[in-house]
Amino acid sequence: MATRVSPVVSATEMSFEEFLVAYDGVHAEWVDGRVHLMSPGNDRQSRLTRFLASVIQDWAEAHDLGEVFVPPYTVRTREGAGREPDVFFVRAEHLDRVHGTYVEGPDLVIEIVSPSSRGQDRGDKYYEYAEAGIPEYWLIDPERSRVEAYRLEGGDYRVVPLGDPAVLRSEALPGMWIAVEWLWRQPLPKQRSVRAEWGIA
Repeated sequence: MATRVSPVVSATEMSFEEFLVAYDGVHAEWVDGRVHLMSPGNDRQSRLTRFLASVIQDWAEAHDLGEVFVPPYTVRTREGAGREPDVFFVRAEHLDRVHGTYVEGPDLVIEIVSPSSRGQDRGDKYYEYAEAGIPEYWLIDPERSRVEAYRLEGGDYRVVPLGDPAVLRSEALPGMWIAVEWLWRQPLPKQRSVRAEWGIA
């Protein structure tokens, strides 16, 4: 769940390695030597995060494509930053980028936008993910029923048209598709119904 960032909580600067030890298992981000605790999200964000992670993992397992991760787990985006995307995916051939306490170079990052995180998700994180070479970035804003998909081209993110009806697809997960209207349903679709739509057991 893309959530509010609290005020800086580390009184003094610490290294990335110190952050990984001191805040192991804590939903926090490390930016330029300072630790930022992530505030709790709401039920809609939590359910949407769980839904996306679950259905993407279903497809990945069915086709031996890789693994899905959720917080608390840090993605190292640059020399001075470690972020915690709401959902991210690493292809099987890149699982050597998954270390014990952090990951470098996921193939797809997803942020669930909240009113208080919009600026950061479309600002600092957007540019950090691009600079880190993360090939795909999805921004999902449940309050505004809005989805943005970006693909890295020449070092910059370009908007990926979703079509009509709107569907999310990822080059990291060939053949998978997620109907955008699923994301706004309350309750969200059951995993078994998504698998049935995809034609997998």
